[in-house]
Amino acid sequence: MSSTAELDAWAQPVAVDHPGAIALEDVAVALSRFVAFPSPAARDAVALWVAHAHVVAAFESSPRLALLSPEPASGKTRTLEVLELLCPRPMHALNASTAAIFRSIEGERPTLLLDEVDAIFGRRPGDENEDLRALLNAGHRRGATIPRCVGPTMEVRRFPVYAALALAGLGDLPDTLMSRSVIVRMRRRAPGEGIESFRYRLAEPDLHEVRDRLAAWLDSIRADLAGHWPELPDGITDRPADCWEPLVAIADLAGDDWPARARVACVELCRVAEGREASLGVRLLADLRAVFGDDDRLTTETALTRLHELDEAPWAELRGRPLDARGLARRLAAYGVRSTKVKIAGKALQGYRREDLWDSWQRYMPSTPPSPEPTELTEPRWSDASAGVLDAEQVPEPPAVAEPGAPPLTCTVPQVPAVPVPAEREVLDLEAWTPAAAPIGRCFDCGEPTLTVDEGGRPCHPGCALGVAP
Repeated sequence: MSSTAELDAWAQPVAVDHPGAIALEDVAVALSRFVAFPSPAARDAVALWVAHAHVVAAFESSPRLALLSPEPASGKTRTLEVLELLCPRPMHALNASTAAIFRSIEGERPTLLLDEVDAIFGRRPGDENEDLRALLNAGHRRGATIPRCVGPTMEVRRFPVYAALALAGLGDLPDTLMSRSVIVRMRRRAPGEGIESFRYRLAEPDLHEVRDRLAAWLDSIRADLAGHWPELPDGITDRPADCWEPLVAIADLAGDDWPARARVACVELCRVAEGREASLGVRLLADLRAVFGDDDRLTTETALTRLHELDEAPWAELRGRPLDARGLARRLAAYGVRSTKVKIAGKALQGYRREDLWDSWQRYMPSTPPSPEPTELTEPRWSDASAGVLDAEQVPEPPAVAEPGAPPLTCTVPQVPAVPVPAEREVLDLEAWTPAAAPIGRCFDCGEPTLTVDEGGRPCHPGCALGVAP
């Protein structure tokens, strides 16, 4: 995020020389008269969106304005009513068919104001609503069209769908619409937040005058807008950049303090957008990163057990039953992650490895710390949890003490000599034994310090295992 000093550098000091700044300020004041916005940044973003609606044809994309709240009576509909008096050719609708919308866009190029969209994009959207969602998504980009068959001969005709759009509703919109939107999280007005009572016929003359002054200024800079490429705050890329580029461009040409205000609003509202609830797939990746901890591999059973134990996680009761191995594998397969055989406590079991998940963690969770070097899968050492013998990392190396007059010691423990293997005893694979730099414990057979462990991980001299004294 840009610092305050960097944002202040965009401000220009003399408002009287900037009619655009005055026009935008009038829009912001008009909005604040009738709506209690959650922050000044949210109000400024809506004011800039109103300005962009007047010159939407000058930009490559048109951000959707999403007015969302968890509860009704939060000012969403009131905002749309005020926008209806500030935007050009408004089409305020609670319910409209896909055909009515794209035919209206072709004939009138309206500013679409759709209310109660939670009733349209509910939990079980129908085919008609999916067509509407596709239309609203496509209308984000200039030049987008949808083909339809018309007339008695069923001639294919392409209808333009590019238009400014504001939506209001409870909860969230579909992800594809959310990513194309400037999101304003509305909330109920607090007792101390005073606004004017809105009456359409009384507010209409004042707000139309504000609208006309804004439109006159925007007409004077229309050609400049098409060639202006604003510098966005750090970290604003891809879809957020598409959404905010038109709004910041207008603020730059308005001058005064609007360039700084636009960038503050950009950073603040992009942070709000990032804070929305992640999809179940991304939530699963995040929770797996948490349950892995410092482990390099987990069995499927262990991973599921830890997922089920997470507080406030959905995995213990997902659609009426806990997430199982098949469900885990199916959800992770969408991210290119497959289960594999992992070696845990000497047993090869089905599970997951950190290195297989790392790429998905980096792509879908940018806050993932730098990747460590992948570790080799080695046999775990004998633990004090089962045998009372300390691991090598827990045993301090004894100091080397030389006798007076004796030559200096070169090692703490002499090397164990090779021991011949009697013919009548089983031949052991000595290459599988693990040497250590210092004694890791006492031999389970003779009780003397040893540098090695057997294939089962127990401290033991090779000779003791073969029946020969060390």
